[in-house]
Amino acid sequence: PTIPSDETGTRHRTAERVAKQTSALVVSISQQRETVTVFLGDARHQLDPIATVLAKANQGLAALETYVKRLEQVLTRLTALEFQNAVVLDDVLVVLQRAEMTSRMVREVERDCVELGSEGRLIRAQLEELSGTLPREEAAVVADYLAAGGDPDAALDRLATLPYESLLEAETLQSLLGFPLSATPIETVVSPRGYRALAQIPRIPPGVIRRVVAELEGLDAIARASLRELEAVEGVGAVRAR
Repeated sequence: PTIPSDETGTRHRTAERVAKQTSALVVSISQQRETVTVFLGDARHQLDPIATVLAKANQGLAALETYVKRLEQVLTRLTALEFQNAVVLDDVLVVLQRAEMTSRMVREVERDCVELGSEGRLIRAQLEELSGTLPREEAAVVADYLAAGGDPDAALDRLATLPYESLLEAETLQSLLGFPLSATPIETVVSPRGYRALAQIPRIPPGVIRRVVAELEGLDAIARASLRELEAVEGVGAVRAR
């Protein structure tokens, strides 16, 4: 009874205190109010009716479909610019912004799927179809364009925690990639390392991709490399080189 609680009903008050004292997941059901509340530690969450969560999840899927289409457009444009050696920092920032906005929408719908449980099987299947290779694409863009000496995993973690308003600011993303704020995004020419382009080729393990990038130093060099140069990289061999 010494554990503080803001709940008024005996059942919910007991549930909150048990959750805080034992760190167990505690479910409290109110027949009178027809509500289900989940307690875990200091966290409290009241479940919405299934119909409400389903409607919210479907709205999220519709928005996600639009986000994915827009992301595919900017990724296709970035790929074309990469092989023309015409990428500027602004192109990368637009892709990164779109990728993270799409990732956040995916996480929003994933959360609804968790709350729906077995009722969310169809929603989850649609979500997996839409999200596809998104996490890998986003990570590859960061690995391709992060300034020398940067940590891609740390940059991705920081990107995921940015407030939405900061995500819309080019300066924030520019700083996250390790570029000085004095650099003008629309004038700063950048070159990809080749992680994302190589990831599109089937049956090339990530370890081999890392070795190719390290040996040949940049997508342009990889694209111009001879079969002999590629075969010289450990793990490539004649078949992969072709």
